[in-house]
Amino acid sequence: MRDLRVSFAREHQSSRERRSSPEQQVAEAVRGVSFEIRRGQIVAIVGESGSGKSVTARSLVGLAGDNAAVRARALSFDGLDLRTLGSRQWRSVRGGRIGFVLQDAMGSLDPLRSIAAEVGEPLREHRTVERGRVEEEVVRLLAEVGIPNPRTRLRQHPHQLSGGLRQRALIASALAARPDLVIADEPTTALDVTVQKQVLALLRERTADGTAMLLISHDLAVVAELADHVYVMRDGVFVEQGPTRTVLDAPAHAYTRQLLAAASALGTHGGGAPAPSTPVAAAPVRVSPPPGPAPRVPADPAAVVLAARGLVKTYELPGRQRLTAVDDVSFVVRAGETVGLVGESGSGKTTVGRMLMGLVAPDSGEVTVDGVGWTALDRAARRAARRRVQMIYQDPLGSFDPRYTARQILEEPLRVSSTSAADRAKRVGQLLEHVGLGPEVLPTRARALSGGQRQRLAIARALASDPEVIVCDEPVSALDVSIQAQVLEVFRDVQARLGVAYVFISHHLGVVHYLSHRVVVMHRGQVVEQGPAEQVFGAPRHPYTQALLAAVPRLAVAQKDTAEAATAESADDVVVGPPRR
Repeated sequence: MRDLRVSFAREHQSSRERRSSPEQQVAEAVRGVSFEIRRGQIVAIVGESGSGKSVTARSLVGLAGDNAAVRARALSFDGLDLRTLGSRQWRSVRGGRIGFVLQDAMGSLDPLRSIAAEVGEPLREHRTVERGRVEEEVVRLLAEVGIPNPRTRLRQHPHQLSGGLRQRALIASALAARPDLVIADEPTTALDVTVQKQVLALLRERTADGTAMLLISHDLAVVAELADHVYVMRDGVFVEQGPTRTVLDAPAHAYTRQLLAAASALGTHGGGAPAPSTPVAAAPVRVSPPPGPAPRVPADPAAVVLAARGLVKTYELPGRQRLTAVDDVSFVVRAGETVGLVGESGSGKTTVGRMLMGLVAPDSGEVTVDGVGWTALDRAARRAARRRVQMIYQDPLGSFDPRYTARQILEEPLRVSSTSAADRAKRVGQLLEHVGLGPEVLPTRARALSGGQRQRLAIARALASDPEVIVCDEPVSALDVSIQAQVLEVFRDVQARLGVAYVFISHHLGVVHYLSHRVVVMHRGQVVEQGPAEQVFGAPRHPYTQALLAAVPRLAVAQKDTAEAATAESADDVVVGPPRR
């Protein structure tokens, strides 16, 4: 790739604006980037949300979008000029020779097709295996990416799987035809640390036989473990590049140093105090008092505001099998505290979260809000209670009305309280400030925002009704480390001032350690350990908790100065992780 430039036509401009400012009709997302990838090499692009990483990756396979203008002096793959391909030629390249793992698994998998059909499609389309062996190969691929009971999962549809299971199915589909190049856009974002370790080992194994990989990620620990060469991207340009160890050990650019500092602050320490809470990539984001009622300060900090008691939930699977997703789960959430709910994908965390919200009824057991069970509330009382218990979903795009702009998404919950238009406009501005978004996003629909921007919009929406409890299902999984630090500081600041409680569901142990007062560890639907965060992370008692902490990738980099970095070894000699052929 040589001198790639990608621009987009701006949306929501009036004809007068287009006539008066024709030069502002186009937004340039990528501004002249160049790189190459060799066989068997893993190249990573890192940077914060909106920096142009995903646009760069999509441009490689002709998926930048209908309103994108893509220009490059060279864009070739194994001697094939990608700038000249038609739709028929692209079909033979995508999936067969170039595999693509997209960031949003729910939006990438066809909701009407089974997992067997999705993963088997590249096998049939590119005739990788005999037609009679497709199903057996799909089972093998699903097992290879860590999906339990793969034969059972074959008949399920994407909505019946957890976020982590969907992401693993997407990875299996991308690897199915054994492509020469894999483009992986945040491939491990939705994965817990144990499965992430297995998938990273699989990706490393594929490169040993000559497969090349372009890795897009904001997880610097994953990049350190996997990549040979790294490019740091900001505002559509590469600000730094080099062998991974050189860049991470001796970053030359201030922005790279900021990313590393934020990653270190959010790392999992295994024991000791949580990392400092000072954001490093930008000025701290502070929460302004909202219009309306005075801030809520709990009269009794020990008061239980949300409780789960003996929750059980089972689901029927294909073949008349039954899955116990949640098995006798109990814990309480007190006013003004954060309870972290951790465990691997498929452990039942999200199902518990939906039961806490009253969106899913338990088979047995009860959820109480301020001492009153969801089942005891009539329709009107349930609607009122739901304003006190809000949820941030793992898949923000799927939780928004696709017809709505960001402004409409934020104004919708405010209209319920019958505030004036002026108050709503003021509150919308404050909500954007809370999560580090600017007013320029307001006329934009969610699909046109980056993954990180959508996640921040979801957080702002949850804060709109001034809730008592927020159930957060992976609320920062799509955010780069610098924005994570800012948003987590927002969570802490809101909690300190308003006394809001959080149930923080996450597989990112560093984030949970950073934010939580108490931690509940789930495994196969059951609670295997719970207690104060320092106790669980510092001295875990259960073997499963110990295994989770042991599987966390570490960002262990020696902080050298720039002069030492200049004398680092060449790209051919420096690798990260096991030696490669």
